[in-house]
Amino acid sequence: MTDRIDPALIAGNRTPLAGYAATHFLWQVEGGVGTITLNRPERKNPLTFDSYAELRDLFHRLRQATDVHAVVLQGAGGNFCSGGDVHEIIGPLVQLKAPELLMFTRMTGALVSEMRHCPQPIVAAIDGVCAGAGAIMAMASDLRLGTARSKTAFLFNRVGLAGCDMGACAILPRIVGQGRASELLYTGRSLPGDEAERWGFFNRLCEPDALLAEAQKLAHDIVAGPTFANGITKTMLHQEWAMTVDQAIEAEAQAQALCMLTGDFERAYRAFVDKRRPVFEGH
Repeated sequence: MTDRIDPALIAGNRTPLAGYAATHFLWQVEGGVGTITLNRPERKNPLTFDSYAELRDLFHRLRQATDVHAVVLQGAGGNFCSGGDVHEIIGPLVQLKAPELLMFTRMTGALVSEMRHCPQPIVAAIDGVCAGAGAIMAMASDLRLGTARSKTAFLFNRVGLAGCDMGACAILPRIVGQGRASELLYTGRSLPGDEAERWGFFNRLCEPDALLAEAQKLAHDIVAGPTFANGITKTMLHQEWAMTVDQAIEAEAQAQALCMLTGDFERAYRAFVDKRRPVFEGH
């Protein structure tokens, strides 16, 4: 028996993701920011069974990433994502039985769950078409930058399905309010960029040619902050949905006390005393 605990045994499979080779989308890491680019511009970047699964798995791996502290999610070619590919997903789905359909819907829901449970804040850069599962991925992100020409549509009822897809009925009302979420989910109409900003779905609007740069800047600003504490903030924002106010106050007291044990807390104090900007190290 040893009196020393190997940190690797506790941390699990902590690993850098800069060298991860994505198959069904583009992935790159720079300065602590991982960028996912949905890259089927000729079809407005639809998802397939394979890309759903790979996105789910990447967001799961981000829980153990050592070199990624924020994520940018974008689409190539002036559109974000047109949802599930009509020919590669929708067509095959109509041929399946209930057990296989439930396997599929659980997989797509798992993507949202992994996005919400990875500690890195996710910044979605939304231009052009943002529909179906694309709108869901935008919704599941932590921050959303859009353009005036963007069109976001939760169009499930347009294809004969319920609006309760991939957590939409739980998450969307918390972003835009119950009445507005109900309108979007019952009608499937497109939400123009300026209206999305007024409703609070977008944090702000950007010019199309500046969208990615603004999203990257926001992500890098987050990375320059106390990344351990940012991960705690994301966790609490998610977990407190199911808490009473008193439970939330106690949970936040415990979480904040934990953050006060980090070196970043002392670094901020020392920087204040020295009248300089703190340099955070994420621990």
